[in-house]
Amino acid sequence: MTHTAGSQTMVRSRSGREGAGVSFGVKYPAFILVALVGMFVAVIYVGLHIRMTRLEYDVAAALSARELLQEEHKRLDLEMSYLKSQERIEGIARNKLQMSYLKAGQVIILKQEQAGE
Repeated sequence: MTHTAGSQTMVRSRSGREGAGVSFGVKYPAFILVALVGMFVAVIYVGLHIRMTRLEYDVAAALSARELLQEEHKRLDLEMSYLKSQERIEGIARNKLQMSYLKAGQVIILKQEQAGE
């Protein structure tokens, strides 16, 4: 490097320290690139981990809902069995509808006539 001070010209040579600064200049971009790649990988990893955690919560909620629906299905099957039971239907027919079994005199059997006679 050349400096002019008045009429005298001074020439300074680069010291070893300045030369080392140039070599660090080459290392910094590589370090920055590695740091950026590392941060990118870390962001991707954290994002995927958050998504996986949300999916796990969704699966747990779906399994819980499935269990509730299975319990309701069992309850409805039991209720359907009760509603279809012959004893219940007969009780409703006798008590509410005042129905009873037929007696022998209440049944009339009609004979069908032959068309050719």
